[in-house]
Amino acid sequence: MVVFGNVSAANLPYQNGFLKAISSGGCDLMGHRSFKISTSFKTRTRRRRSAGPLQVVCVDIPRPELENTVNFLEAASLSASFRSAPRPAKPLKVVIAGAGLAGLSTAKYLADAGHKPLLLEARDVLGGKIAAWKDEDGDWYETGLHIFFGAYPNVQNLFGELGINDRLQWKEHSMIFAMPSKPGEFSRFDFPDVLPAPLNGIWAILRNNEMLTWPEKIKFAIGVLPAMGGGQAYVEARDGLSGVPDRVTDEVFIAMSKALNFINPDELSMQCILIALNRFLQEKHGSKMAFLDGNPPERLCMPIVEHIRSLGGEVRLNSRIRKIELEDDGTVKSFLLTDGTTIQGDAYVFATPVDILKLLLPDSWKEIPYFKRLEKLVGVPVINVHIWFDKKLKNTYDHLLFSRSNLLSVYADMSLTCKEYYDPNRSMLELVFAPAEEWISRSDSDIIDATMKELERLFPDEIAADQSKAKILKYHVVKTPRSVYKTIPDCEPCRPLQRSPIKGFYLAGDYTKQKYLASMEGAVLSGKFCSQSILQDYELLAASSGPQKLSETTLST
Repeated sequence: MVVFGNVSAANLPYQNGFLKAISSGGCDLMGHRSFKISTSFKTRTRRRRSAGPLQVVCVDIPRPELENTVNFLEAASLSASFRSAPRPAKPLKVVIAGAGLAGLSTAKYLADAGHKPLLLEARDVLGGKIAAWKDEDGDWYETGLHIFFGAYPNVQNLFGELGINDRLQWKEHSMIFAMPSKPGEFSRFDFPDVLPAPLNGIWAILRNNEMLTWPEKIKFAIGVLPAMGGGQAYVEARDGLSGVPDRVTDEVFIAMSKALNFINPDELSMQCILIALNRFLQEKHGSKMAFLDGNPPERLCMPIVEHIRSLGGEVRLNSRIRKIELEDDGTVKSFLLTDGTTIQGDAYVFATPVDILKLLLPDSWKEIPYFKRLEKLVGVPVINVHIWFDKKLKNTYDHLLFSRSNLLSVYADMSLTCKEYYDPNRSMLELVFAPAEEWISRSDSDIIDATMKELERLFPDEIAADQSKAKILKYHVVKTPRSVYKTIPDCEPCRPLQRSPIKGFYLAGDYTKQKYLASMEGAVLSGKFCSQSILQDYELLAASSGPQKLSETTLST
């Protein structure tokens, strides 16, 4: 038996005014209403939680052995390089905009290297794309359904460095797909523990008997072998899989593309699928999944914040940037906040979504090729739906589930998969509603009605669209009009390196150049690369006693 009590790591109290504001019009990111995250909340029947600690009976899958993989060791070495870096005679004050995983990672590793990061977050909640809020009943609702893979070496190292490995709840090594042709049934790809990669992935494909015929399975397995075993150069040089049957796209890749980038495969660059196959299937435990044991702001973000503060760094909420102010030579003079405060530093980092960066770019920078290429990187809309039912649903798993429906990507019964959200009597389904472009402006009731129609197909014996079976107690709808960048063909060359051509100005975010695309792993790795660039530029940054004009060559990079 695991006893899981109240978490008080983060001072993020629920505020009626905040919920009222975001329910009526959305919480805008960095002051720009066109890129707001809006949430909705409706209660049919209020239920109260007991004041005592939550007791959870569960048996998690043991943590897989990740520490000896090449990627994990490479990530560990990069982490160690910050801790072992020579202590700076003059620590840099690095001002970072955005307290998502990219900004938190940047601040964490700069602090490890002996510098003094100042992390500014526009909103009153940590996490960026993994933000979450607590409602008046004490229940959490999140920006997205977040899965931590074994093939996330930098994220896994981060958990270990913070001493919170036990906060990941590992699930059995499987991928589970709903069967639209057989409502209420599921098809599994089970990865045997006794086989190494990529043989365990090939075995999982060959053993699946519901979704593909034997000829299709054999062609599928042969087709993905190069992606499994190839390196980064191989997958970046290709935008398709040869020899894979069209029905594999219909049965598997549509579900994968909606889960990876919230769009259908006719828009998605197949390079995204190739990279996912390469990352997840070339390691024995690469595709093994874990859920965080509670809400991300408290269970993941706050340990990072506490680490940063323990080393002399600062993290400030409600610090929204209005303008990047420039010196006469085009370098950054300061960040001007919406409250009139001016923040200056030795170096500056923008770790916001790419759409926010583009809105705040100074006019004199917009024609520089490095920044102009960002025009092709556009965030994709996504909707996250939470529904609390009046009963415990039986036709579900303690795992992530691929819905294979027209409107839903993946979902999970969080009352099973997550300790903090555990409930033995009622289910809470968290569902990713995607593609969402045609729905992002629709009413929340429309979205819930459409979701219930899809759930009726997934749970034919337990859920009816008219609620004649399981009844909705309450729901939350979280809309993100601009989430991760859309991975469309030919966007890869537009992804920027973390060091910009503007001296002292850097970028971090999953859209910047790193090998894990738009993901939590990509965000964390981008923060490490950003920190590494700043350390490499330390002498230049520390020696600067005033503005220095950039050369024409630099500006045309």
